Amino acid sequence: MMLLFHQFVSPGSRKIRLMLKEKNLEFDLQIEKTWERRPEFLALNPAGEVPVLLFEPGGHPISDATAIAEFIEESFPDRPLLGQTALERAEIRRLIGWFDVKFNREVTQNLVDEKITKRLTGIGTPNSQAIKAGYANIHYHLDYIAYLSDRRSYLAGADFSLADVTAAAHLSCVDYLGDVPWDQHPGAKEWYARVKSRPSFRPLLADHIPGMPPPRHYADLDF
Repeated sequence: MMLLFHQFVSPGSRKIRLMLKEKNLEFDLQIEKTWERRPEFLALNPAGEVPVLLFEPGGHPISDATAIAEFIEESFPDRPLLGQTALERAEIRRLIGWFDVKFNREVTQNLVDEKITKRLTGIGTPNSQAIKAGYANIHYHLDYIAYLSDRRSYLAGADFSLADVTAAAHLSCVDYLGDVPWDQHPGAKEWYARVKSRPSFRPLLADHIPGMPPPRHYADLDF
């Protein structure tokens, strides 16, 4: 049985959870409070970050969401999530980079890290300017999602892929806060509703941070 060290509002952790479910792989979850700097966890990943995947008990740990995703795709090629051709894979990886780097920097860090992570860790207070920037930046990204999904069945092309998984992982973290202006972006909302309705998404919709419940629409498939 695989074991995934994760956090509820870690986009990288959510990406791997979704990917494993899409491939019908069984795994256990273990919450890791990375700010506690547990020596046992640091021995698995000296960077002290989640996600970390143990493919088998006592096996070699695999860390970093991108590295884990590539490992899973290569190890379990059935139900491919990285495309069939070199051109498809290039476009999927481009969009993975868009959300893991650009969206993360401009939105996730400014909203999720400021409003949830700082509260959980007790390190610092929310930066109002960062939060304001996150609110402003998210509109541009939702417009881009709508643009892509209006021209393709899914973000990267005709098939559901790791690009959709990555985007949904980030947006689900922001949506846990209730900070996604869905009503202003119906195109992005329609795409997210389709992804959110997939069986792989159900465990994420059941996530609940003690003392920080999600908004009522978070788990509603007809939001």
